[in-house]
Parts: sequence; structure tokens; C-alpha cells
Amino acid sequence: MSHYVSRLGLRSAAPSRLRLHRRPRRVAMLSVHTSPLHQPGTGDAGGMNVYIVELAQRLAAINIEVEIFTRATTAALPPTVEMAPGVTVRHVDAGPYEGLAKEELPAQLCAFTHGVMQAWAGNRPGHYDLVHSHYWLSGHVGWLAAQRWGAPLVHAMHTMAKVKNANLAAGDTPEPAARVIGETQIVAAADRLIANTAEESEELVRHYHADPEKVAVVHPGVNLDRFSPGDGRAAARARLGLPQDALIPLFAGRIQPLKAPDILLRAVAVLLDERPELRSRLLVPVVGGPSGSGLAKPEGLQKLAARLGIADVVRFRPPVGQEQLADWFRAASVLVMPSYSESFGLVAIEAQAAGTPVLAAAVGGLPVAVRDGWTGFLVQGHQPAAYARVLRDFADNPELSARMGAAAARHAQSFGWDTAAAATADVYMAAAQAHRRRVRSHHG
Repeated sequence: MSHYVSRLGLRSAAPSRLRLHRRPRRVAMLSVHTSPLHQPGTGDAGGMNVYIVELAQRLAAINIEVEIFTRATTAALPPTVEMAPGVTVRHVDAGPYEGLAKEELPAQLCAFTHGVMQAWAGNRPGHYDLVHSHYWLSGHVGWLAAQRWGAPLVHAMHTMAKVKNANLAAGDTPEPAARVIGETQIVAAADRLIANTAEESEELVRHYHADPEKVAVVHPGVNLDRFSPGDGRAAARARLGLPQDALIPLFAGRIQPLKAPDILLRAVAVLLDERPELRSRLLVPVVGGPSGSGLAKPEGLQKLAARLGIADVVRFRPPVGQEQLADWFRAASVLVMPSYSESFGLVAIEAQAAGTPVLAAAVGGLPVAVRDGWTGFLVQGHQPAAYARVLRDFADNPELSARMGAAAARHAQSFGWDTAAAATADVYMAAAQAHRRRVRSHHG
């Protein structure tokens, strides 16, 4: 503790030290484009929604009050909703309620910022101790709000334009230059940046010239109460009406080129070409809704299944709530995540927590989430044949799924949200210190 004090050149250590190491009491969290009240797997709602909801609740549990600002998407919503004790969601009017794509939101940031400022104006100065923004759209609002309020800014990228553009799926649209510029500005302005993994932290430094001192790695958590092996695979299959002895490779997530559900379908076609006798005991659920560039061709995946001649074994299901999603994970033989880019891959941890191994592309945070050869398999690249080979192993060794699933459930235990919230609170303290140092040197 003393090295902070000496570095700041403080004479009377004791009172300042107390101030230096005080946790923020109230945090303004910004999530412009996706509401924590939306169901993950619909539209632009995904892992980030889960992240914000869980993190806010766990921060509140350690006495850090959280107010989440998000864009109002329907007139029916009250301006404020208490999501949990100590967690308030504030709906800000910015642009039309319905039918506004994420790509059109930059034009509404001014209106959103105005709404945030209005909400703040009703409070006394110093109401918010810190601003925590999620994704670049919120980062821009956070940058202005933090400056206006004289508060520190902590930013989490979740995904980065430069990383996405370097790993584009065929037929996917590159992220626009405006986003790259926006992200670069936020990286320079933030007091602290939270990265999901060491790799993401390196990417911030490499692609955006982030100061390594400003980047902190905090692994997202998983709700271990909700995602657990529960009463097992057989019971989950019975509840979902799935055959007990089937090989069930599951895709769960938003249907868009980035997430590459087509790779799973192509792998299944390769597998059935080699081993036609597996057809009678193979079932491939695709659980999720079209999103992003996938909205242009929502039925593209159904057409692909028909073209590959596997429509009889694929089941398309709309996005489901978290409780039922946990059942889908339990019921699956293996979760398949052939993504082109994944900042962390929360779904991989959720599935493992439910006792299911994961077959994933070795990209982004997935090598942290999945222990290769132990709790699942990592595949280099996106060749359907490579995925088919692993699926064949699961078909030939029925005990593989159970053995790896047990190891996966143990592995997931280290990704609890309480750990993530405590680490985030530490980042908040470091950001507050950095901010005070900056203000002091500015005035000094």
C-alpha cells in the first residue's frame, strides 16, 4: 500500500491513504446499444448483456451501487427500473424505439449523452464516483460524461473493430473507419481499460497503442447457480424431448457469419458422408436468432442445411431464456463454437459449468475458456473436416462426453462472478487513483 503513497509524494500518509483506497460508492454504467433487460440471443443482445447484469448485481452485493444507462427501445418501459437491490436501469430516449440497427446508433449518441446529462442534473455534484462504459458506442458517451463530472472512466471494449476486421468471415461486412477512430479516442481517454483475457490486453496495446499500465485483465464470470450439471444429461434430454442415445452437437448463439454456425453444418455433412450409419442417431440443434450481418439472410442457414442434404438432422430453435439454455447445454454431447473472433466466449464457460465439453475455434479468449484435450477441443482454423474429425471421436467414444464434461464442470468453477466483481472493484480503485494523479499534475 505504501508504494502508492510514496509514489504520489504525499506527506501525511494516513488520511490520504484512506481516501486513496476507498472503493467507489456509486457507478454510472453505460450500455447504449443493448439493454440488460433484453434476452440474450435476440437481436444485438448476447454475452455482453449477461456480463453487465451479473457484474452489476455482484458489485451491488459488495456495496457498490450501480446505475445502468441504456437506450429506450419501447415506449412501454418506465424511465427507471430496479433490476435488483442496488442496481437501477435508466432508459434514455435517443432515436426511434423500434427498428434502429446498431450501425445507425452513432447518429443517436448526442441525444443519448443529453439524456444521461439530464438524469445526472437532478443530483448533487459528485453523485457518481466513476463511469464504466461497455463497447465503443458507450465509450464515447462515457468519455464526455466522465469529463463533465470530473470522474474517472473505466472502459471495456468487449469487441474491437481492428481485431474483427483482421478475422472477417466470408460474406461479413468490415467494421467502419468511424468505429476504429472512436475506439482509438476512447483508449486514449480512459483511466483504465478492462480486457477479458491477456490476449485482448495485448491486442489493445498492439492495435490501439494502449498504455500497458492502464490495461487490467478481468475474466468474465458465469452464474454457477444457474449453469450447473443439475440432474444430468438424461433428465435434460427428457425435458426437451430429445432422444436419449443421440449424438447431439449444439450451436447456441447469435446467428451471424462471425459466429460461424455454417461450419458446424458443413462438418456434420462431412461426417455423414464418411459415416452414413450415424444419421439415425445424430441431432444438431441450432438455438439462437439472426443478428448483425446475419439479419440480411435470416433463413440462410436453413437453406444451407437443405443444400447440404442434412435438413432432417438439424433443428432450428429460437433464442431461449437462461434457465432453458442451461438445459440445452446439459442435454448436448458437445457445444460447438467455430467463431472467427470471440473476445471471451462466455457461452463456452456456461456450457462447461453445465457439464458439457466444448469444441471451439482456437481464437480470442476461447483458449482461456477451454482447456484443450481436457475440457474440450480447440481447432486451428475453420476447416469443416477438422471439426468433423472431433465429432467422429465423440460418436465413437460415448464415454468421452461424460468424462470431459465432468472435467469441464470443475474447470468452470474458477469463473464465478464474485471473483470477477472483486477484481473489477480493484480496477475501479486503480482508476480513481490514476484520475486523481492526473488531475493533481494538471493543476500542479
